Amino acid sequence: MVAHYKEEAATADQEFVSAPALILQSLAADPDRHALTTADGTEITAGDFAAATYRLAHELLARGAARGTTVTLLTGNTAEALSARYAAGLAGARVVSLYDGMSAPVLAEITTSVDTTVLLVDAERTAVAAELLPLVDVPTVLALGPGAAAAGEDVIAAAHHHPARPPAVRVGPHDDLGIRHTGGTTGIPKGILSLHGPYQRVFDIPWGGGADTGAPRFLAATSLAHLAGIYTDLTLRHGGTVVFQRAFDPGAVLAAVERERITDLWVLPPLLYQLLDHPAIGRTDLSSLQRISYGGCAASPTRVREALKVFGPILVGGYGMSEAQNIAVLAPHEHDRIGRGGRGGRGGQVAVGRPLPGVEVVIRSGDGTELPAGEQGGIFVRSATLMAGYWKRPDLTAEVLRDGWLDTGDVGYLDEDGYLYLADRLKDTIIVVGGHVYPSEVEDLLLTHPAIAQCAVFGVRDAQEAEHVHVAVVPAPGQRPQLADLRAFVAAGKGRIYAPQALHLVDAIPLTSVGKPDKKRLRELAAG
Repeated sequence: MVAHYKEEAATADQEFVSAPALILQSLAADPDRHALTTADGTEITAGDFAAATYRLAHELLARGAARGTTVTLLTGNTAEALSARYAAGLAGARVVSLYDGMSAPVLAEITTSVDTTVLLVDAERTAVAAELLPLVDVPTVLALGPGAAAAGEDVIAAAHHHPARPPAVRVGPHDDLGIRHTGGTTGIPKGILSLHGPYQRVFDIPWGGGADTGAPRFLAATSLAHLAGIYTDLTLRHGGTVVFQRAFDPGAVLAAVERERITDLWVLPPLLYQLLDHPAIGRTDLSSLQRISYGGCAASPTRVREALKVFGPILVGGYGMSEAQNIAVLAPHEHDRIGRGGRGGRGGQVAVGRPLPGVEVVIRSGDGTELPAGEQGGIFVRSATLMAGYWKRPDLTAEVLRDGWLDTGDVGYLDEDGYLYLADRLKDTIIVVGGHVYPSEVEDLLLTHPAIAQCAVFGVRDAQEAEHVHVAVVPAPGQRPQLADLRAFVAAGKGRIYAPQALHLVDAIPLTSVGKPDKKRLRELAAG
């Protein structure tokens, strides 16, 4: 019987097709299709992109990339960067992307820690490469195109003599796909190791338009190293087109939606708010949009309701994390739950949806007891898509993965209808005298104040290690809010313990490289 199971597993491994291979198969099968539009407007066909990627995979193999090795990408939102990610996957190497916003010493520590065999640099990151390269000892450094020649030999040019067909490398479901590092602007982030098998399950999610709406057109306006990369994979796999932007700019996003007839957009909540607040929103043709996916951090019910009025019933809420992939989804027709907490719940928090098929979610108290519907506590997840662990950190892995369950570090609750509500990251919870303050709840209340355009609530410790509520505020035009007024407003709406002790007026809320409010930076500003 055991031998029989082993034979079944071996057969399954032989039949497995990795995500990069599936995407390239889709592209090669429809070579004349318009697959990519670069940030400078260049259009690339599916056939040309697939051929270039196959050739690059052969060249990476010749340069030492293989199963068990790491290819690290110092790249932006370019066609070359996407091709490199797929090519490294076809070669069997694990892929690591270096993020914007991290200092050269931090990037150097990540590059070294992941045992980089090949470092690839595109033309948009040559300046960063000049700071990074003296700090690392990488066997092979290559340029992705002539524009990055200062970083090394042009590997794309070197790949031209290879055949435009897949390399003869068998990648199995248990092979390493990549290491994705947690966000942050200081310290060394944790590396989240993912495998090919669990990631391939992303393609089980329905994606793209139907026969009446045509193929999807996705605007990649945030980093390909994060969720925009996953949506790019889905779009290309399902016959669509991806339009690149170098970085998120609300005016440029709105212009691209109109010009390129974009159907699909991914944003974090703070970026969604930037779109809503942009003066061009009322005069932009948004009729092509079929879906705006949002998630990544707690969303404001007030702003989401505003977005529904502006964009219509096309919002798709999502809850997931690199350690678990997709966890829950809130479909457009379910957005009537925003802000009311559902049956058995309470208002003021955002429903992130029901857990996806195959995903189990439980809410637990601090001592591990499973809590009933409506009770708020830590969110724990079990599914087949959990990470393999933190790279070279079995101690940290053991802290969050226990008995097949992942401790997400998030706080929330399930209502009686099975909808999950997210309060905040546990680490962002402010512990004050009298109880716990969840910043997202205070932020949503403050956003209803007429003097406030944007805000971020965070905790600051004093010399006695007591924590206090601080708020950074971008004032509404012509307004200058006062601390005493905001304290009274919050105390009346939430209670005295939620009232901010300090107010910081700012021109903009600082964001991390992935677009989330940078509360580490805000604490530094408050301290300095």
